[in-house]
Amino acid sequence: MTRVEASTSAGSVVDETQLQGAGERSEPAGGDQQGAGERSEPAGGDQQDRFQQLIDRDRRIEPRDWMPDGYRRTLVRQIAQHAHSEIIGMQPEGNWLTRAPSLRRKAILLAKVQDEAGHGMYLYSAAETLGVDRGTLTQKLIDAAQKYSSIFNYPALTFADVGTIGWLVDGAAICNQVPLCRCSFGPYARAMIRICKEESFHQRQGYELLLTMMAGTDAQRAMVQESVDRFWWPSLMMFGPPDDKSPNTAQSLAWGIKRDTNDEVRQKFVDMTVPQAEVLGVTLPDSELRWNEARGHYDFGEIDWHEFTRVVGGDGPCNAQRLATRRRAHEDGEWVREAAIAWAAKHTEDPVEAVA
Repeated sequence: MTRVEASTSAGSVVDETQLQGAGERSEPAGGDQQGAGERSEPAGGDQQDRFQQLIDRDRRIEPRDWMPDGYRRTLVRQIAQHAHSEIIGMQPEGNWLTRAPSLRRKAILLAKVQDEAGHGMYLYSAAETLGVDRGTLTQKLIDAAQKYSSIFNYPALTFADVGTIGWLVDGAAICNQVPLCRCSFGPYARAMIRICKEESFHQRQGYELLLTMMAGTDAQRAMVQESVDRFWWPSLMMFGPPDDKSPNTAQSLAWGIKRDTNDEVRQKFVDMTVPQAEVLGVTLPDSELRWNEARGHYDFGEIDWHEFTRVVGGDGPCNAQRLATRRRAHEDGEWVREAAIAWAAKHTEDPVEAVA
């Protein structure tokens, strides 16, 4: 079977057996889960040694278990960034809900945007098991004190972008996220199993949309090619800086939070995507892209890391717009949060007093 034939089926990015296996790891280290505030206090080097032994044995760490402060901080940073990315990621495609070309396309897109909101909620809940408040995380996002994936600072200019985002952006996200199903922190790993299954739907939906457009008019095919030209390089940036410039990768690997380096996952994504592009009939915008028989991988050109740094630093095409939209939505929803708090307070009163 050729490389193209092996990757023909509408972007089979997720191996379902990987997801099934991800849920079959060893028992958690600490038994029944409790709140983050109830985990045992450290007792010198013995706790640190025991923690690392659990990691080395591929055991999951649960919220009640002792963990180093650095491990907790790393998880809060990573899970918060992931949650923020899901919420901000609703915006580029959400703008097309009222302009979808058919009811079918609108229903598919609406389901996807709704899924992204749910993913954000799963992840904020996972972060809360570490003792942080989602309201605090939301405020840090709005204040630009925490980051989200830089890919969402690029605009979705045409409806073809909806398909390209599904194919490339969600495909890259899946490559990043499937290994997280085996993350050493239990709540994060369990959330990722469900998220990855839903993301595979998003990736296939995007690829199917592009296949349909490529079977259409010359104008539609040109629209798809132009969209791929704009999103290819930002998609490669989604995996983060190169390994020799990544300050967190080594420790995250040692703690079992990450399973692969940035460059390893980026290479896997390129190897998967090139055959899919050939089936689709689009040209990836990289003159250096070619199969390397000796390495058994595709070689590809140098990423513009200056652009990556600039966009991550807040100077992308849509950074200010994305945060302004999130801030406005948060402020507009204040009355809903207040009403929910009032309702909860009313219904948690003493039953005897309520009857009286």
